[in-house]
Amino acid sequence: MTVVVGYKPTPEGDAALDRAVLEARRGEEDILLVNASQSDTTEGDPAIADKSKLAEVRARLDKAEIKYVVRQRLRVVSPADEILGAATDSAASAIVIGLRRRSRVGKVLFGSIAQTVLLEADCPVIAVKAR
Repeated sequence: MTVVVGYKPTPEGDAALDRAVLEARRGEEDILLVNASQSDTTEGDPAIADKSKLAEVRARLDKAEIKYVVRQRLRVVSPADEILGAATDSAASAIVIGLRRRSRVGKVLFGSIAQTVLLEADCPVIAVKAR
């Protein structure tokens, strides 16, 4: 089975990756890392990991000795749909996403990607915060 992690190059994304590693080790599973954006370029998009960040992520996963696949997609209709599709395609045992702290107004809106994944996933979703 596979643990899918919705990844952004942020502290929350790194926390999600750390938790995905723990989950993958626990179940002796692989990781499918999904890094997606509606943008058509990697330049200046805070949601997309650049080459150096992806190299860092791969090094972390290599060091953890976990099998993994990195799926980076641009021009997607919805990053949430990319994460959910990856989970369906891989018959994921779980999805791990990072959450950030929000203002009171932000709490009402929650965040469309996280909210969509939490509400529509067919498998358990683990939501983590950065330290």
